[in-house]
Amino acid sequence: MRPHEFLLGGKCIGAGPKVFVIAEIGINHDGSLEQARKLIDAAAEAGADAVKFQTFRAERLMVASQDRLPQQHGAGETAQEMFRRLELSRQDHRILKDHADRRGLLFLSTPFDEESADFLDSLGVPAFKVASADLTHRPLLRHLAGKGKPILLSTGMSFLREVEEAVSTLRDGGARDILLFHCVSCYPAPPDSLNLKAIRTLQKRFGLPVGFSDHSEGTMFSLVAASLGACVLERHFTLDRRAPGPDHRVSLEPDELRGLIRDLARVKQSLGTGRKQPAAAEETGRKLARRSLVAAVDIGIDEAIEPWMIACKRPGGGVDPREFDRVIGRRACRHLSRDSVIHWFDLTPGPETAGAGAPEPERTAGRPLEGGESLQGRDIDA
Repeated sequence: MRPHEFLLGGKCIGAGPKVFVIAEIGINHDGSLEQARKLIDAAAEAGADAVKFQTFRAERLMVASQDRLPQQHGAGETAQEMFRRLELSRQDHRILKDHADRRGLLFLSTPFDEESADFLDSLGVPAFKVASADLTHRPLLRHLAGKGKPILLSTGMSFLREVEEAVSTLRDGGARDILLFHCVSCYPAPPDSLNLKAIRTLQKRFGLPVGFSDHSEGTMFSLVAASLGACVLERHFTLDRRAPGPDHRVSLEPDELRGLIRDLARVKQSLGTGRKQPAAAEETGRKLARRSLVAAVDIGIDEAIEPWMIACKRPGGGVDPREFDRVIGRRACRHLSRDSVIHWFDLTPGPETAGAGAPEPERTAGRPLEGGESLQGRDIDA
């Protein structure tokens, strides 16, 4: 494994031909175990790699008050009351993990307190997710680091210095495998807030795998993030975006998640190796659309080639126009009709190679058109 890679549930994170996709169910189960199971099924059918929930106790998460979250819908329920209604029991967690296992999905959850982390550890989760809001929760970070499992750290609402401190806390606590999520903690996150170039900033600064926890609307910016190097993508997931609740609005529905996973594979495939060279798909076009040196006039046997006697025309396969200067002064070995493609075997050795034992120039730049091939219908501005 390279330094910026690690195994998560047997899958390599940080490299490989695909983006690892986490369907963030979070609290979109609305407190219903049956709905949570349906969400797991839908995530599996869409092609996700993992599902993620949230593990908390409302009284440990926030103070008792009459405050409500901006994204809460409906009236008469405080934020603490809402979270209490959305708590999953320990037994619920066991049932959902078993169900995710059967569906071939990794079961992940975000613990919001040490006791929840201990329970998830006993459940056998392969990693711990840290919410953006807890990036500065040093006691929780130390507790999670001591578990010896990978840490997936969201970095919403943070300065780079705060991310540095959190990573240092995790490393000092014993965490070896850390993945950073670039994230904008706004629901929904408008396009001008996304700052996707921060993905590369995090990669360069920490040398760690970096993902994107996407709260934008639609799927376009997830694809952009993948093109910038995000190796893990986390998206909120729901059965119905119109359902009441704080996170449904910024979630993808099953068909959208399926389409995103399909498009992510295409994006990843399109990135290639970064080496500039002709693609295999270009080979035919390269031979047809590139130019060769051709006879501009009839050239007789043993006639010396002068610049005015040759032109550069399609198709390729003959002497490459880059060799123009090396052709001048050579003599024709056979009669060359006007507009005929010139090959090295049509010419005598040049003064730079005659008697020196030097090899002829490359003869592999192309080939003449073969029987049945023509330029008709080819893109002339490829």
